[in-house]
Amino acid sequence: MNTKKLKASAIGKHAVLIALCFLAVFPLYWMINTSFKPAGEVFSASLWPKTWTLDNYRDAWNAIPMARMIGNSLLVAIAQTFTQLITSILAAYAFTRWNFRGSGIIYGLIGLTWLVPFQVIMIPNYVVISNMGWKDTLTGLIVPNIASAFAVIQLYNAFKAFPKTLIEAAHLDGASDWSVLWRTIVPNLKAPIASIGILQFITAWNDYFWPLLVTNKLENSTMQKGLQMFMSSEANLWGPLMAATTIACLPVLIIYLLLQRQIIDSFVKGGLR
Repeated sequence: MNTKKLKASAIGKHAVLIALCFLAVFPLYWMINTSFKPAGEVFSASLWPKTWTLDNYRDAWNAIPMARMIGNSLLVAIAQTFTQLITSILAAYAFTRWNFRGSGIIYGLIGLTWLVPFQVIMIPNYVVISNMGWKDTLTGLIVPNIASAFAVIQLYNAFKAFPKTLIEAAHLDGASDWSVLWRTIVPNLKAPIASIGILQFITAWNDYFWPLLVTNKLENSTMQKGLQMFMSSEANLWGPLMAATTIACLPVLIIYLLLQRQIIDSFVKGGLR
């Protein structure tokens, strides 16, 4: 009886996992499926295109400067991820290693900023960016996002759990704080740092509201804003939109396929708290 119960429990768990996987994967399949359908079949419920066509991809590529916008998205996402990791590592090390007056208050304020949606501070940031002459530039997209409260909080927990004996041993060997940080702590915390970097890259890649507010020209904007060009109050170009969305997903998908093992290991070993 126990064996039968265990088998029934395992079957139930696998059924739930299969259902969840289906819910996650089916929208992606439908997007790709629709991107290959001609205009007359876009609204059909068929799970497979009756007539395959690349017209949607050609129309999407010609409608917007897609290559330029994908390059902008990559540049913005990489720059934001790199600067956020650097500032977060430095901040987390300072909070965990140095006991200075007001450190708890400052850390609490950083935590509070994480609770404030970015949409709340979009207008003040827009005013500052406009006054500095960075409107409609990639600099204006990157600079307001060079620091991340989420990354600081997560790395603070990882740095706090790092063995102090290793740090003290490095100091006894004559290592400076800078050397201890980059030669002792960071190499041993690659997993949590990589996990946060992946999350921050995806967040920056998918950002839509800030590029929509800051940039006017499509040549200076990101891919997410370009997708909006296929939607209007009169009609939505579903075929080209699905094709453009599929192309927009490719960079992240390629990165995942190339670094699949490292990404999974970073999340498993990193244990984001």
